Amino acid sequence: MILDRYFARRFIQSFLVIGLVFLGLVLLIDLIEQLRRFEGFEVSMGQLIGLTLLNAPAAISEILPLLMILSTIVLFVGLARSSELVVTRAIGRSGIRALVGPVLVAMVIGVLAVTTLNPIVAATAVRYQSLADTYRNGGPSVLSLSEEGLWLRQGDSSGQSVIHATGFGGDGVTLFDVTILSFGPEGSAQRRTIAESAQLQEGKWLLNKAKVWPLKVGQNPEANAVHHERIEMPTSLTQERIRDSLGRRETVSIYDLPQTIEQLQQAGFSTKRHKVWLQVELARPLFLVSMVLVGAAFTMRHTRFGGTGLAVLSAVLLGFTLYFTRNFAQILGENGQIPVALAAWAPPVAAILLTFGLLLHAEDG
Repeated sequence: MILDRYFARRFIQSFLVIGLVFLGLVLLIDLIEQLRRFEGFEVSMGQLIGLTLLNAPAAISEILPLLMILSTIVLFVGLARSSELVVTRAIGRSGIRALVGPVLVAMVIGVLAVTTLNPIVAATAVRYQSLADTYRNGGPSVLSLSEEGLWLRQGDSSGQSVIHATGFGGDGVTLFDVTILSFGPEGSAQRRTIAESAQLQEGKWLLNKAKVWPLKVGQNPEANAVHHERIEMPTSLTQERIRDSLGRRETVSIYDLPQTIEQLQQAGFSTKRHKVWLQVELARPLFLVSMVLVGAAFTMRHTRFGGTGLAVLSAVLLGFTLYFTRNFAQILGENGQIPVALAAWAPPVAAILLTFGLLLHAEDG
């Protein structure tokens, strides 16, 4: 147990150092991207730094597999150069047994990534989108799906509008039984509009069979209500943004995903992407363990054999291959080409079996 704790501690140290280095690189690159994205808008450097920090959890979550494999490589290359692996084998402990500490640490990190990092990423992604919309359009554009139907909020310099629809078409841009509350820049209610349907076109909503009540002080709304067979209302929303909002799995916490899947099914939207994402997140600890095994399979060797650089390169290339294989299987699952469980669980299980086979082949007993 003392030796296992020692290897685990060394692995954690490598993971933290490499994680901090990559975090610095990610923040610098993303800050440059934010400068480019908001060029021409009145956004201060402090606000851009805030947006960059909100993007950081999602970036760390995405590169966790890379951090795992690099941490493993640093750990075992260091142990090989100091001959600690030779001493470990000399006392009768196999190389595979030395992996217990790093594997357990990787499993714990994977569980924390699912239970803690995932909700943080979802919250920061929503906050980032809200702030980005505010900086661009003067107000956030929000989409929410509930049992009561679809809720949209759009904003610009002229005010805010809240849109509610009890149903919508499969194209994601046609709403039915629509109610719209419009507010001025100071927050006061301006008018209430109901319509049988609304179609999103470029830069506007096209409302059919609509009735508009003015909500100005001193006026009788019903007496001044106006019927329109067809009326247009400007909007900053686009078809792509609505579809992306409904399909953005990253903005939904893993704890809320089952309920979101149920709501999407009731609304008539495809839930394949969300179902695959849920299973992929649950399988993340196994995938991180497979990355540790990949790094160990090529670097648990003494440096006197030479070829350390080639071994490191081979480990990184195999890690990237497994990573892209997992993403490819995920796409196949989202498109319905393979079952959801197979798309999510087959890549990490196959990666563990493959790398464990390599370890057994290289192990000299």
